[in-house]
Amino acid sequence: MARRKQATVLAIAAALAVGIAPSALGGASAVAATGPGAGAAALASTGTVQQQGGPLVVAAGEEGAVTTRVEVYLSRYIQGRVRARLLLPTPPYDAGDEDLSDQYGSVTSTCAVNGGAFQPCSWDQPQYVTALPDADMNWKLTYDIRVDASSGAERFGDLTATLELFDENGLVTDRGPVAFRFVKGTPEANLRTTVLARDKSGVLWQYPSGGRTDQPLRARKRIGGGWNAYTAITSVSWRNAAGHGDLVALDRSGVLWYYEGSNNPDAPFKPRQKVATGWERYTALASYGHGLVARDKDGVLWRFNRGGASAPVPLFESRTRIGGGWNTYDAIAAPPGGYNAAARDRAGVLWAYGSGYPTYKPRIRVGGGWNTYDALAWTENLDGARSSADFIARDKATGYLWLYQGFYNQDSVLVPVGPRTKIGWGWGIYDMII
Repeated sequence: MARRKQATVLAIAAALAVGIAPSALGGASAVAATGPGAGAAALASTGTVQQQGGPLVVAAGEEGAVTTRVEVYLSRYIQGRVRARLLLPTPPYDAGDEDLSDQYGSVTSTCAVNGGAFQPCSWDQPQYVTALPDADMNWKLTYDIRVDASSGAERFGDLTATLELFDENGLVTDRGPVAFRFVKGTPEANLRTTVLARDKSGVLWQYPSGGRTDQPLRARKRIGGGWNAYTAITSVSWRNAAGHGDLVALDRSGVLWYYEGSNNPDAPFKPRQKVATGWERYTALASYGHGLVARDKDGVLWRFNRGGASAPVPLFESRTRIGGGWNTYDAIAAPPGGYNAAARDRAGVLWAYGSGYPTYKPRIRVGGGWNTYDALAWTENLDGARSSADFIARDKATGYLWLYQGFYNQDSVLVPVGPRTKIGWGWGIYDMII
């Protein structure tokens, strides 16, 4: 969800203001309190404001808007216009701090009265009042408050607002609580990553992450065929399920190709563009920020920083030697857009390399037994858990796909941490997982 400055503070705290034609009301009357500005509304009735169905549960994410209905039985006859406002507790951050509003997510709302059309009812300062269309008064008033929240807004938790009704003189006649409960929802597509897998016929498939522990991966989508032309494919930026993220691919003749992200989730890559020739000397590629690392046939690992940002095809600057001896590894994996790496040696021991310049930090031993897997890959976070990244591994005997949470250790090295979680089966049909 894009940043909406008007909605960075809880927009459900939008004031409701509605003009209602006067009409005689029967029933009990109540003594009106002094105006809300005077802070003496304690005598207003509290039993006439009734929220239907209990607290409104708002999933912060892509689930969409939900609506609560509040019925108000006016406690006394009011001449002129009847106005209403919804007051929330003080927000937990400064409304003008855009960085914090991104951290906490944003909330928008629309409101309607007596079955009328919904209109925006957001606010950006305490006690801000937004007018709604006039409505014919009946013996009761019905307010519908529709709320939508982006990822991060679950931090608001349980909030209880106060709905106040008052007349043209500012005298409060009725008030009562309206409750909201913000819970974690499914992150929006631009906040969820993807896993790519190439089947043995050369078709590339994309699995969008679900962003939830009960759904780390969603159903696959076909990207296209012909990808068995490549001996290596790797990201050169982080990827998301909205179609963001770039790839490079090395074909068997040594040509390096670039696939730019399209920002179209149904066709996530634009047509390929030729980057360079002569790359047949390299036997493995992995992401390094927006650049690459490449292992040559002698086991030397080289770093290529990305340049030519204004060019239609990315250029890679002159290579920098990281070090030799990388032929000891039969698998090298790096998080998309990251500067760490993991490598498995031929004895099945997994090693982690931390981010450093101009080379990686010295490796640390993660553990043995990793030769039970025949495919390893770092990804962005898949399941919404509070890990820095996720590490996935396919069991070569069963075809199960396993997930390990990734965390930075005390030396700032990204390492996969167990216990592992099974997140898929039948993955033996693929010969490459990215």
